[in-house]
Amino acid sequence: MINAYFWAGRRVFLTGHTGFKGSWMSLWLNSLGANVVGYSLASPTNPSLFVDANVAGVLERNIFGDVCNAAELTKAMQDASPEIVIHMAAQSLVRESYITPYKTFNTNVMGTVNLFEAVRKTLSVKAVLNITSDKCYENKETDHAYHEKDRIGGHDPYSSSKGCSELISSAYHKSFLSNEGIALATARAGNVIGGGDWASNRIIPDAMRAFMANKKLVIRNPLSTRPWQHVLEPLAGYLKLCENMINNPEKFSKGWNFGPEDNSIESVSTLVDILVDCWGGDAKWIKSNDLHPHEAKILKLDSTKAKTELEWQPRWGLKKSLNETVVWYKEWQKNKDMSIFSLNQIKKYEKELLIK
Repeated sequence: MINAYFWAGRRVFLTGHTGFKGSWMSLWLNSLGANVVGYSLASPTNPSLFVDANVAGVLERNIFGDVCNAAELTKAMQDASPEIVIHMAAQSLVRESYITPYKTFNTNVMGTVNLFEAVRKTLSVKAVLNITSDKCYENKETDHAYHEKDRIGGHDPYSSSKGCSELISSAYHKSFLSNEGIALATARAGNVIGGGDWASNRIIPDAMRAFMANKKLVIRNPLSTRPWQHVLEPLAGYLKLCENMINNPEKFSKGWNFGPEDNSIESVSTLVDILVDCWGGDAKWIKSNDLHPHEAKILKLDSTKAKTELEWQPRWGLKKSLNETVVWYKEWQKNKDMSIFSLNQIKKYEKELLIK
């Protein structure tokens, strides 16, 4: 599925490389032989996968910078001279977006504009992948699985900002980048889970913190339904999409869903029940009775296009994904080398793909 020969020596500029998904992407790209320059704010959490897996050590260059600083971003990209740009830098939390709406829109909207302006000034770039979110769709709160032609929207500031990022991408592609022969695609994944996520108000890290401290996990919305998937699932899709954009820019420059199979679209309560079983011991959860800001109750993705046109296919179901996640945190508790362990998890996942 992933062509290791394609990535060997390939120059990649990756924003958001200090985050959860960005750290996993950095490790994977390096293992494939790519030369990666990372551009991001310092690691947003403590602990963090970026630090624990020594991500900075696998990069050609590690740059701590803000996508809201257009001049700094442009210089960093031009100095890196990349062929592929992967944009992951974002304010990525729904609840945080209610607290800091200006920051959320500034980072996710103007940060995207700054990125595309930098691309236009960097002659080496041939393809850009903008990672948005499954929450970019106008959610009708029905059982409908959203496909790429559904309407863009967003109730909360985060979801709205990601919808804006999609519209900005479309405008830049049609107005500028396609005329310059630069491929541009957007990717919308489900709720990713996996080892090394330490964000606040996110189900897996909240659960791991609670279980490690022998406390009950408190759940806000146990009946909410989400498309859960291990972080390596959409990352595999992103890698394959980049390969195809380089080989056929016109055909693959569009929006793409990378969601799990239907049997991994489950309620929060089902997720945490499985998580409790995987963790074992005295792990438990309870429902919070406090009032919380609005969050979508149901969300599903239709990934038919990625399956048929990219030959991408989810490999790990929900139970497998949760078990691999729990194992990662238990190894972290033992002070193991998480760089080696994380790379081994990537290799384990690769065995289920067709690596050329």
